[in-house]
Amino acid sequence: MLKQHLQFKLSQKLSPQQIQLMKLIQLPTQAFEQRLKQELEENPALEGGKEESDSIDDEFADTYENDETDSEIISTEDINIDDYLSDDEIPDYRTKANNYSADDEEKNVPYAAGTSFNQYLLSQMNTVYLSDDEWSIAEFLVGSVDESGYIRRPLSDITDDLAFTQNIYTDEETVERVLKIVQKLDPPGVAARSLEECLIIQLKRKESSPSIELAISILEKSFEQFTKKHYKKLIQKYNISEEQLREAISEIEKLNPKPGGSYSGNNRMVEHVVPDFSIRIVDGELELSLNGRNAPELHVSREYSNMLKGYKDAKKKSKSQKDTVMFIKQKLDAAKWFIDAIRQRQQTLFITMNAIMQYQSEYFLTGDERNLRPMILKDIADEIEMDVSTVSRVANSKYVDTPYGTKLIKEFFSESMKNDQGEDVSTKEIKKILETVIGEESKKKPLTDDKLAALLKEKGYPIARRTVAKYREQLDIPVARLRKQI
Repeated sequence: MLKQHLQFKLSQKLSPQQIQLMKLIQLPTQAFEQRLKQELEENPALEGGKEESDSIDDEFADTYENDETDSEIISTEDINIDDYLSDDEIPDYRTKANNYSADDEEKNVPYAAGTSFNQYLLSQMNTVYLSDDEWSIAEFLVGSVDESGYIRRPLSDITDDLAFTQNIYTDEETVERVLKIVQKLDPPGVAARSLEECLIIQLKRKESSPSIELAISILEKSFEQFTKKHYKKLIQKYNISEEQLREAISEIEKLNPKPGGSYSGNNRMVEHVVPDFSIRIVDGELELSLNGRNAPELHVSREYSNMLKGYKDAKKKSKSQKDTVMFIKQKLDAAKWFIDAIRQRQQTLFITMNAIMQYQSEYFLTGDERNLRPMILKDIADEIEMDVSTVSRVANSKYVDTPYGTKLIKEFFSESMKNDQGEDVSTKEIKKILETVIGEESKKKPLTDDKLAALLKEKGYPIARRTVAKYREQLDIPVARLRKQI
């Protein structure tokens, strides 16, 4: 039996332009430049630089729509669209200039060349006499050294790999003997299998002295007690004074726990943070500016608009010409949408950051983190009358250059807590005070979390011991026992 019913449904969908805008807002400066470059390459109707002609008249689009309604297609000679695309056919030699002067700046960028860390170690092996099998083992061991300078794999696994991959059948004793040779290479401590072995290798390369011999003995026989800073047990075990132990620990602290990191030829990608905003103090007032790389000059291609003009002026139009114009119109629409999205992105970024700057004006004027106000995403969203997700996209991936360094914007957001006077204070402020208290403590007798909680309570911040422990871990500060010094 058939039934008929009426159902009301309310739905909300994002348009492609809104989705494009949200994606652009989320991008930091460098990623935005890559996205801009990609769009310029994919859409020939979009051009960079200042516009030299008037923008496209909307009547071109109206003309196209009116023509589409005609059911009759009049046969005529095809318009040579290639004439309008002649710039793509210009040979390279016609775009080059030969009128160089003596003061022209050289634009060529040199490429960095060098040897890798493993190649550096292998070059040292050339000075050591080894048999063919020993050389193959040494080469395999050098290849197993990671960027920190360690060999993390057990010798039994390396022995098996030598048999399966290099067709070299040997035993662990031989591999370890060759490993001792590799460990004599520079930098000292390379090819160690643990931090303990790395430090011992470096100490043995130094000139012998009572403090160095004591340090070696501590690392070989009491490494766990040393790492846990059980200094009293070490003094009793070795029957030494505090001064002797302090000298031995001083020798250990001079060593490099990551010998591979000190290799100057280690070619690694260095990431540079490009701030999206800049805040300056001018005559006691805050001044916000958007990075110019976020505000490119874009315009619609004049040549593509001329194509539509040519189509509009043509008295007779063929089906192939209409298909071509349809393609041109899509590219022009995409170019205009992209330009509008860029402008909205600039406006959204500036409005959001300006609201954050005004909200945290006291901090930006002083640089004291204790002046940071409690602030959540909703506070800024309500201020600028935008969605919380928009503020989140701006805050999570953008940096601002301040007089106190380059900061990630999301660092200015924090939860609030009540002090003993019932006022809302930022958790950032509490962390800063906690860090200051720990910095001023006696390193011979560091404060426990219970004592830190009591001190903070005296200062007007009644927080629990477990909260102190959480904040301490977030500040990357170890427990009291590991902060102890002789």
